[in-house]
Amino acid sequence: MQLETLKQLVVDTLDDMKAKDIEVLDVRGKTAVTDYMIVASGTSDRHVKAIAETVAFRAKEAGQAPLGTEGLNEGEWALVDLNGVVVHVMLPKVRDFYSLERLWGAPALVAQTAAMA
Repeated sequence: MQLETLKQLVVDTLDDMKAKDIEVLDVRGKTAVTDYMIVASGTSDRHVKAIAETVAFRAKEAGQAPLGTEGLNEGEWALVDLNGVVVHVMLPKVRDFYSLERLWGAPALVAQTAAMA
């Protein structure tokens, strides 16, 4: 699957699942781990888990099986590794504490949701 297509699939899924404050970080040249990090917030532990599980399911359905997932049991911070796109879904308090956007210092891209496209 093309990287841009995968990125858009993730953003659309996050939007469909009512994730909050979706940010796409371009980390190419800053890490060899991935090209994009997508950070979003959920409103509760269950919401965080449901969002992450749905992202993993839809990516697999589209032919891009996740390399791994983390944090689905806890629900405060879930990660879905799709190789070129790593997705972080967090509770707002956890997101504020770790501030991944500032940590990576990457320019945030405008998330192109289905409503915006």
